[in-house]
Amino acid sequence: MRNDVFLLAKDVDNACRDIIFHRDGTLRVRVFCLDEESFHPEPRELQFYGDNNGELLAFETYGYNMEEPGLIIESIRWYANYLDNPEMEINTEDPRKEFQ
Repeated sequence: MRNDVFLLAKDVDNACRDIIFHRDGTLRVRVFCLDEESFHPEPRELQFYGDNNGELLAFETYGYNMEEPGLIIESIRWYANYLDNPEMEINTEDPRKEFQ
């Protein structure tokens, strides 16, 4: 059984801006708080969304090379556990009304 390890980098200037790293690979996922900052999806990256107990989050790959797509969801689940919200739903649809 594979046991992937993820690491978290915190932005010192923005408490909501985190980056999830896969320790043994190239995967990087940026986290954005949709209620607190402007987020415009990058067309060449993959985006996912989650609701952390009322706080809308966007997850966007950074420099993703289409290697091991299952790791993206696994990294977001890891982050949800880090937030103490293991039941957080992960969606591909942007929940903001202006993007529906």
